[in-house]
Amino acid sequence: MADLQKDFLFVLIKSLSTSEKRQFKLYVNRLGINADAKFLLLFSEMEKMTEYNEEQILNKKISTKKQLSNLKAHLYKQILVSLRMNPSLQNNRIQIREQLDFATILYQKGLHRQALKILDKAKSTALELDEKTLALDIIDLEKVIESQYITRSMTGRADELIEQSHQLSIQNTYSTELSNLSLKLYSEMLTNGYAKNEEDKSNIQKIFNQQIKKISFNQLNFRGKLWYFKAHVWKHLLLQDYGQAFRYSQKWVELFYEHPEMIHNHPVWYIKGNNNLMKILFLTVQVDKLEYWFEKFKKETQSNHFIHNDNLHSLALLTLYNTLMNIHFIKGEFFLGTKLIHEVEVKMEKHRDKIDEHHFQILYLKMASLCFGAKKYHEAIHYCRKILETKNLHVQEDLLFHTRILILMSMFESGIDEDYDQFAQASSKFVNKMKNLLDVHQYIIKFFIQLNSLTSGDLIAAFKNFHQQLSQYDENPYNKRTLLYIDIQSWTLAKATQQDVTEIIAKKTKIKKQ
Repeated sequence: MADLQKDFLFVLIKSLSTSEKRQFKLYVNRLGINADAKFLLLFSEMEKMTEYNEEQILNKKISTKKQLSNLKAHLYKQILVSLRMNPSLQNNRIQIREQLDFATILYQKGLHRQALKILDKAKSTALELDEKTLALDIIDLEKVIESQYITRSMTGRADELIEQSHQLSIQNTYSTELSNLSLKLYSEMLTNGYAKNEEDKSNIQKIFNQQIKKISFNQLNFRGKLWYFKAHVWKHLLLQDYGQAFRYSQKWVELFYEHPEMIHNHPVWYIKGNNNLMKILFLTVQVDKLEYWFEKFKKETQSNHFIHNDNLHSLALLTLYNTLMNIHFIKGEFFLGTKLIHEVEVKMEKHRDKIDEHHFQILYLKMASLCFGAKKYHEAIHYCRKILETKNLHVQEDLLFHTRILILMSMFESGIDEDYDQFAQASSKFVNKMKNLLDVHQYIIKFFIQLNSLTSGDLIAAFKNFHQQLSQYDENPYNKRTLLYIDIQSWTLAKATQQDVTEIIAKKTKIKKQ
């Protein structure tokens, strides 16, 4: 997602493809009177810029400072109107709304039968694609026309519209309740994080049960089921119940494969569902299932019939690269995984204005983890530093915690430990200020504070004890997420048993597959 400090118009112009820019210029020049229009001159000037520079625009005398705000707003609107006409950006909802607009124009001209004919066709499409809100808007206009003009178009027309309206209202109520619940749980995850104790668990279950008891699953259509499964996924992720989270994320994805036309109609939720499913399979080290769903997702999103636009392309790339790096990680293929890094950086940089910074930080941590496993400790620290140096961003505490721990691990392994003690103490201060501090966080940082002062003869025993303590923490279901983040346990076991960490991970993956 674009940096909110950037100029919105500038970001929009820079997002345009060559064909979209060409279409815009054709659009504004279609009547031959806009060749010297100030907004087109402004467009041409901003198109040339590499960074937004208001002084440059004013010096070109395209606009006065007082008029510039209105001129930019007008240009922004004209670009959006042009994009709306672009066939590559059309989707079913836009087309249905367009038919509703056409019918409204015909109604206002008194052409009632023509309006009703368009509305009937648009309503059929809306119902077929489960666009209930749009279908209700269409029925509302049908009611207006039928109540003001005697069409005699169909016997029992009033009863039909009343019944359709009633059924859609019920479905919309279900969808609203479930979408509200899903959003509430998602907000809970971002605000308070995962459940840390029985009290958190009870509060989450209370929020969930109050809403879900109103819902009858058998009466849900596609969109209702989609929100139903989403709400369950967020709930079980919050509770760190990955078995149930996998179950409902799989139902979420399978719903799309049962209704393949909905992949075209709701591609974002198709991508998001797959992203959650594959993330959970990674966390639970189910490599066979992960590779199976990854191949299905890759085949679908790279097919000719999948919708291709900037937003979907960036979302699909995120899921593809995250999952591919996860697969290399859980298979212990660190050297192979690091070969991906340059490609990921180049591709994602092209989409920086369309991806929020948090997802970049996740990618950097994955890159750092792969570099660590490949014994490229300098590079691991480099990518970790990118996370810590992020400005004006509320990075999740757990992400920052594990970034700091991975730096300490890299310093220890590389022997470049001049700044180790200073960084460990700074990390300890960070831990003590954490909003969602757990005992396991404090235990881990205490271990790393004293690690660099141990003699070589004490290290194996220290790592053995540390691994045993982490295993005990792992028995607490509320510590799962913390211990899964960068797989500290595999590293400590490798140090305690004097094995390579890739061997430990490979063995663990093999056991999981069996």
